[in-house]
Amino acid sequence: MQNGGVRRLMLVGYIFLSFFLFSSCTFEAKGIPVKDFKKETPAVEQESRVAAEEYQKEIEAMSRVTENSVFTEKEGAPDYKIGPGDILTIKMMEGQDSKEYETVVRPDGRISYSFIDDILVSGYTAGEVDERLSVALKKYIKHPRIEVIVKGYNSKTVLLIGQINQYDQRVSGPGQYNLKGKTTLLDLISRAGGAVTGQEFGNADLRRVEVMRGGRSYTVSLYDVMFKGRSDQNIILDDGDIVTVPELPTYGERVYVLGEVASQGIYRLKDAHDLLAALSIAGGTTRIAVDSDVKIIRGYLENPDKPIILSANYNQILKRGDVDQNITLKDGDVVYVPRTVIGDINEFIANTVPLLDYLLYPGEYRDAYFDDKHLRFRKLK
Repeated sequence: MQNGGVRRLMLVGYIFLSFFLFSSCTFEAKGIPVKDFKKETPAVEQESRVAAEEYQKEIEAMSRVTENSVFTEKEGAPDYKIGPGDILTIKMMEGQDSKEYETVVRPDGRISYSFIDDILVSGYTAGEVDERLSVALKKYIKHPRIEVIVKGYNSKTVLLIGQINQYDQRVSGPGQYNLKGKTTLLDLISRAGGAVTGQEFGNADLRRVEVMRGGRSYTVSLYDVMFKGRSDQNIILDDGDIVTVPELPTYGERVYVLGEVASQGIYRLKDAHDLLAALSIAGGTTRIAVDSDVKIIRGYLENPDKPIILSANYNQILKRGDVDQNITLKDGDVVYVPRTVIGDINEFIANTVPLLDYLLYPGEYRDAYFDDKHLRFRKLK
């Protein structure tokens, strides 16, 4: 089945599933009233802002480094650091002639050349190795004239995965790439063939490129680098980095609107940016909807065990113009309009979890709730 057919089937499936799961909800869950939630947010928002600023500073610092395990800057110019596995060509001038010697840097980071045994070269630039060899050779040659060139760059690598173009005529696409010096994120992706664009399915999400380093993940916008000149997002890569270019979601940033509305579905956040807009684009609520107790489930992707449940009064927005009830939505929010008043917050979450799993983790939903093609229910903890 084509991807489009799969997506349509999943969309129809979750609508039917939502009716099945919520038809028996006859209890009340207070949740956090939108007005109270807004009163509590300044401290939380301030804490989040500080964390976001610190996170951004880390990314900016990674885009300005003048030295890491791959390179160092000498007089403003980047110079590659030699490591185990690299191939060096050493040229020795003898009068008007030159002799070349090729050697591979051993696992201990050392090489042997001419009269010199076991000289450490790992961590040094080609120019520095030239100087070290020249000094050592003066014991045997009056005026040694040598030149060291890196012929094979094998010691520093990054792993690139995700939506990268692959061409037949050259090395490209996802895979492991050797770093040959100072290399930015954009340099790597361009060298690998560029991000996938212009296809019906599988386009790259340039706004959410992930760089994994030292067990920590950083998300940057390559789109801003390419089209807005944001050099502070263009991370300089280091040995061992893992770069992931994800697929652009079918709907990008999205909001889910379920329950007693004219048209349940998945809507783009830019179209459903607040509660009023979301319910309007879904065709409004039905005549049996409990408009006074609309639920917004937030943060399920980040914390499935303890999502935030908000409660808003849609009636107050329509009849009294109470803008405080019209909460601004975020990517991944689930708006649910109940048929009857809901009573127990824990039971509400327990009944909602299978639907959220189906919407947000379709693969995991299949594994968790189906056994030999039959539906099974997850045991509640």
